[in-house]
Formats: sequence, structure tokens, C-alpha cells
Amino acid sequence: MTTNPFDILFQPIPIGPATAPNRFDQVPHCNGFGYRMPHGHATMRGMKAEGGWGVVCTEEVEVHHSSDLSPYFEGRLWSDDDLPGHQLMVEAVHRHGALAGIELAYNGLNASNAYSRAVTLGPRSMSITGGSGYEPGQARRVDKDDLRDVRRWHRAAALRAKRAGYDIVYCYAGHALALAMQLLLPRFNDRTDEYGGSLINRVRFLRELIEDTKEAVGDTCAVAVRLAVDELLGDDGLTHQGDGHDIIALLAELPDLWDVNLSGWSNDSATSRFEKEGYQEPYTAFVKSLTGKPVVGVGRYTSPDAMASAIRRGVLDLIGAARPSIADPFLPAKIKAGRIEDIRECIGCNICVTGDMRYVPIRCTQNPTMGEEWRRGWHPEIIAPKQSDSEI
Repeated sequence: MTTNPFDILFQPIPIGPATAPNRFDQVPHCNGFGYRMPHGHATMRGMKAEGGWGVVCTEEVEVHHSSDLSPYFEGRLWSDDDLPGHQLMVEAVHRHGALAGIELAYNGLNASNAYSRAVTLGPRSMSITGGSGYEPGQARRVDKDDLRDVRRWHRAAALRAKRAGYDIVYCYAGHALALAMQLLLPRFNDRTDEYGGSLINRVRFLRELIEDTKEAVGDTCAVAVRLAVDELLGDDGLTHQGDGHDIIALLAELPDLWDVNLSGWSNDSATSRFEKEGYQEPYTAFVKSLTGKPVVGVGRYTSPDAMASAIRRGVLDLIGAARPSIADPFLPAKIKAGRIEDIRECIGCNICVTGDMRYVPIRCTQNPTMGEEWRRGWHPEIIAPKQSDSEI
């Protein structure tokens, strides 16, 4: 009897109180649907679960109206009114046996609050340009009451996520886009109280968010942390040999899952022109030596050999993917069936990102059905034959 060389990718992985059916993890990624197109969003995520992804996550989800990323369409969990859209996604993902994850975010300096008109709260008072870089504004330094409020809002969103049925709830400290990460960075955090100065102090708020979330939902939901361990800025930012390493060491066993990557977003989703498959491994490979909790990481993994190698070498426990899951939602199913040649390989062109930047649903050069699963009923594995040579 022949053994599938990729069997290791299909082992179940315990994550806190939940268990992923395999090692394929569609990590959080934006998509242009956000809160305004819940049916399209849910059907797109459900397609990935149908295709064999063991964990399927949302994009970042704003926990409060003062974390408003407008004009971008991201997820929202501001109030109970947002629950039905999330329940649609959870049901679509659970229908195919996958775990559903939600990435909760308080965006701090990145939130221009163009829709809510709330005052931007950041680690210090400074001018901002919002998520797009074209929305000038002013952030107010958070005081301790503000930090307690953010913790309360985050906890309330976590409880709503639990009610919606999510299996994994994220605390987001990646890409320098969330207050939890901004407080880690001395270039933003010049505080002199217990939230500033030493690394232990700068980590305090993230620790509190994790502890709050575990206390609120940890009985039934796994709690994950998405953390950037290197910003590729040398001494001007986090490095995997310096603070990035030490933050993991300080919080090693606190979350149920570590989701580690590079910051900013352009480093995390580098194009194939500049970075090869698995390019983040030199920066994230240290994490498993510091924690007994499962670790997921990304790096535009497209080859089953590279995926299995990352597991066997002890670099990762789960293979994280955003873009490869967009190019081929059925990538895991094809690997399991030995249909390697049928995989639609992500080419790293990043056209998927244009949806978020242009406020329209996601698209993909390799997968023309992406973003049209609900509106047109398209399926990546069921392609109707052409009807006429006169139309394209």
C-alpha cells in the first residue's frame, strides 16, 4: 500500500478547546466584502472549507465604532446588529467541518473613523493619514480610562464572536495596524507609565487583551494571537532577534495559537517577483523553540513539498495561507487526492488586494470564480462549457 508523502498535512491539530481537522489554515485576509456584503463573504469562506481548509478565518473585524477603517469595507462587530452576518459565515464554514476563526482588531492610529466620526485613539498624540494614507487627521493619546474602554469593547466583541459560533478568536497585533502592536513600538509609544518604557510595560496591554479574551470565551473558543515578529526596519522596528523574539518569550504559553508574520503588510504579502516560497521562515522559525502552543505562519506556500517540509523541520504546526487559498480554494483536497498537477498555483501578482483597495469584492488571476461564488453561483471546480465562440 502506497503512503501519501503529504499525509503529515492531514493530521488533526488541537488548538485550545478546539481541534483543526488538518494543518491547512486560511489565515485572516481582507477581501472587499466586509460588513456590507455578508452573503458574498460567507459563501467565499464556505467554498474554502468545502475545498479542505481546516481553519477558515475572517478578515480583521473592528470591535468598536472608534476603530472604523472606512472607506475600506472590513468586518465589524460593533454591536449585536452585526451578529447575523457573522453567523452566516460560521454556518458556511462549519457545514464542511472546518473551524471558523475571527480576527478582532482595535485599529488605533490606522482608524481615521471617516464613517463614525469618532476621535482616533492612539499610543500618542500625532497626525495620521488613515489606512489609505489619504485621510489626514489627528490621534489623541490614550489614557488609562481609554485603555480600559478598549479592553471592555474587545471583550464584548469576543463574547459576540462566541455567540456567533466562532471556534477561534484572535487578538490582533500584526502589521502595525492595531493599537496592541502600536503600543509595542517605541517609535509610537513614548509613555512613561506602566504601558510604556520597558518591553514588559509595552507588552502589558497585549497581555491584558489576551487574558480578557481567554477569561471571556476560552472555555469553548481557542484564543489566537497574530503578531509581527520583524518589521524589516532594523533597529528602527521590531526584529526577530530582539523585541520580536522577547515578546514571544514573555507571552509564550498564554494564547492557544501563535500566528506569526512580518510587518508591514507589504512585507507580509510580498510579490513573487521579490520573494520565494517560504520566505518568512528565517524570521519566524524561532517561535516553536519558545512555546509549546501550535504555531501557524505564512510565506505564499504553493508547493505541497514545501508545506510538508516546514512541518517536518519543526518550523510550523499549521500552514498558513491567504493568497494560495484564494488562487485555489480546493488546494488541500487536491493534495489529499494526489491531484497535484491540478492545483491552481498562486503567482503572487497581488491582484487580490485590489478589491480591498478599490472597495469592491476580491478577484484572482488564477481563479476567476473568486468573489463570484454567491452573486453568480460560480464554483471553482464546476466550470460550465463555453456556449459560443462569439463571446469571451
